Amino acid sequence: MARWTTMKLRADQTGDRGLPMPLWLQGGLESAQAAIISALAVVAPIAAVWATSGFRDSQFDVLARLAGQAWLVVHGVPLYLAAVAGGAAAKPETGTLSLIPLGLTLIPFLLAWRAGRRLARASYTDQLWQALLGSWLVYAAFGMATGFVCRTDDVEVYLWWAALFPLAPFALGMVIGARREAGSWSRLIGVDAVDWIARTSQHSRWAGSYLASAAKAGFVALMAALALSSALLAVDLFIHWNLVVAVYEGLDAGAMGGAVLTIAQLGFIPNLAVFALAWVSGSGFALGVGSQVGPLGTAVGPLPSIPVLAAIPAGPLDYGSVALVVPVLAGVLGGWWFLREGENHFDEWLSIKVRFRWFTAAASTVVLGIITGTSAGVLAGVLAWIAHGSAGLGRLTDIGPNPLWTAAWVAADTGLGVIIGYAAGPWLERRQQLREADLGTALGK
Repeated sequence: MARWTTMKLRADQTGDRGLPMPLWLQGGLESAQAAIISALAVVAPIAAVWATSGFRDSQFDVLARLAGQAWLVVHGVPLYLAAVAGGAAAKPETGTLSLIPLGLTLIPFLLAWRAGRRLARASYTDQLWQALLGSWLVYAAFGMATGFVCRTDDVEVYLWWAALFPLAPFALGMVIGARREAGSWSRLIGVDAVDWIARTSQHSRWAGSYLASAAKAGFVALMAALALSSALLAVDLFIHWNLVVAVYEGLDAGAMGGAVLTIAQLGFIPNLAVFALAWVSGSGFALGVGSQVGPLGTAVGPLPSIPVLAAIPAGPLDYGSVALVVPVLAGVLGGWWFLREGENHFDEWLSIKVRFRWFTAAASTVVLGIITGTSAGVLAGVLAWIAHGSAGLGRLTDIGPNPLWTAAWVAADTGLGVIIGYAAGPWLERRQQLREADLGTALGK
């Protein structure tokens, strides 16, 4: 009975024991179910456009391949496109479609999250790998089969990429769902992390706590910057709503076409949020080769008639540099959070080694800003790398923020904010304590 984990005991108490079948088979069925549901989510808008005669070529096999290619793009699989340029000397033009609609990628992620929880309830801790391995093999096989069937002369798909790339959102969602059910990583993988940490030295535990808290503060700062950037994006869309509507009216796509176009744009809302983060950081983003959209001005070429692109601020911006305050404010929040966490062991160690408090306080705060800013910058660079991509042919082969520049700017901005937030933290704490005392006095009366 010692092998039973808390998640297994919970399943027995509720009577949810999973399906009576081998774990690898249950994992495969969960993956098949998720693959089919995510495929139907892609097929539905294509079928709606077909029903309104929105496609020039309405043959079933063509639409089926289009749906499969869309499923692959949603899962991050790049498609290699080939087109023949017009004119007397027609030449083939090639490009890569790698711009991922991250909003639609949430569909397989959430399905995998649900599957991971179900498999965790049906597994021992040391047997969960069987269910995960079976599910991942089935999902990879589904992706490879889709890539094989949907290849055409104009669209090339690498089969190994079609098998491996879909595993990124699916495996991530499944592992997070299993961890959510298990309650901790140690129960999920069967390793007692607390016992392992207890066997390390005190200095190692202090260093680990300090670095972990600094990394968490960087995550807090990045999430705050992303939230503030998303709010600015919403305000920008509201201000330029008349331009967005004008593009809709100019397209005259009809009710069904407009609905499908709106769904497609909603699928790119997370991408636009990352674009907004890069914009407020100062690095900006590209909308085509040689273009730049930033807080100091916008210089882009002709853009496709996509309504949401009409909300991009045009020309020089007199007060655009004010947006740089956003990631700094987010860093202030991260620095304050680190102060409340109370894990600044580097400052404690430095104050023991050096007598001059003015020096140790300043040095430890600067080091904290560097570590926390680097953490936020690395995470921002990963988000920018995921949101960046190519729309295929022509100028639109470079869309999104540059990962390295975004990481550097976010690291610098949030690092500065962390230094300010940590230095001003005692004053903020004192103000909060005074407010709580005044509130307590008022309630006492």
